[in-house]
Amino acid sequence: MSNKLFVGGLPWAVNDEKLRETFSSYGEITEAKVIMDRETGRSRGFGFVTFAEESNAQNALELDGTELDGRRIRVDLAHGRGGGRR
Repeated sequence: MSNKLFVGGLPWAVNDEKLRETFSSYGEITEAKVIMDRETGRSRGFGFVTFAEESNAQNALELDGTELDGRRIRVDLAHGRGGGRR
């Protein structure tokens, strides 16, 4: 299993802090990162949240399909070398 989640469908204005805040009620977060485009510096619309405990990540999966700042987000376990979705 994994303690790292992929979060897709993020509104463009969401930053690392807002991502951390959104998931913080599920437990201790070791990292919350919105992936930025290297060329434009703008959000690519997805990110990753890493929890200290695997069980917290499992519980946070219930945020899948909920709205964040008017957009429906996708939450799934991160997979693969870079942590991306399969």
